Amino acid sequence: MAAAGVASSLPSFLLAQQNSPQDKIWANLLHLSYNMWEDNVSLKYKDENYKCTTCQEAREWAHPYRSSLTFDDAVWDALLTEMAAVGMNMVIIDLGDAVKYESHPEIAVKNAWTTEKLRSELVKIRKLGLEPIPKLNFATTHDVWMGEYSRMVSTSKYYEVCRNLIGEVIELFDYPRFFHLGMDEETPDYQGRFDHVTVRQNDLWWGDLYFYIGEVEKKGVRSWIWSDYAWHHPERFFKKMPKSVLQSNWYYGASLEEEKTKSYVKLYNDLEAHGYDQVPTGSNHYNDENMEATVDYCRKVIDPSRLYGFMTAAWRPTMSPCLDRHKEAIAQIERAMKKF
Repeated sequence: MAAAGVASSLPSFLLAQQNSPQDKIWANLLHLSYNMWEDNVSLKYKDENYKCTTCQEAREWAHPYRSSLTFDDAVWDALLTEMAAVGMNMVIIDLGDAVKYESHPEIAVKNAWTTEKLRSELVKIRKLGLEPIPKLNFATTHDVWMGEYSRMVSTSKYYEVCRNLIGEVIELFDYPRFFHLGMDEETPDYQGRFDHVTVRQNDLWWGDLYFYIGEVEKKGVRSWIWSDYAWHHPERFFKKMPKSVLQSNWYYGASLEEEKTKSYVKLYNDLEAHGYDQVPTGSNHYNDENMEATVDYCRKVIDPSRLYGFMTAAWRPTMSPCLDRHKEAIAQIERAMKKF
């Protein structure tokens, strides 16, 4: 209840952060950590020494929990440089267990970045003209990065760890504008192959969300989440979701116009009708048309004052076999930017 009170008291000061229509976010989601699933895939991918030769192999190899960092510094540098070159202005960094946090070093995988390394990379990112935004996904479908704490969800110890991590990351990022909390796909369907299944529902899900929001926004940072909870529970979502929370609905099909009556596309319209600020998210995960189609559709249905910008997400690890796929994602958002 206290956390909910914090969240509900924030919109007035956060409204001052609204972008002008000419100052849109053009963001890319990149993964420092790729420990997001507990999928049981082919045994060959469970060998820590397995070397990927294709992008699909790299993605599948990274699906189960990996005890070592699945990351390539050269690919990271190339993508940041390319993003800056085409005029993108933001990178959302999925941190997970890829940082040796001072508050909880036990979470870190082998070869994780030190906090000093992270700070130096943030300086480099800002010099390129990109705004770095942290992301820790607290959805139970995607929290394997938390190690043993992912099996302590909604306990006093869990809240302590989350509080410590959120606070430390905000300080590491020098109090960023936004903090992405994830919170997508927390349903049984997405955990069908998991060895350990945890799904929060009803007031427990909302209470934990308010807790995260409270920890983020009491430090003057704005919370950001994936919006797909509203696909399944629209009435509850619009009744309980604070307007202070930046929303990213996502849809990766080729034609939004043909699917506009479906919940996953219609949500762009519904979020606008209820007055939420949005960063719609597209991807080259399935096709080459989605990013431009997302921009074309959303600029028609979302008021410029609430359309904060757009994000692309290739949903591939930052590894050399996936470099071309990442570059394709950047090229697609470049084309979309030129049409805006």
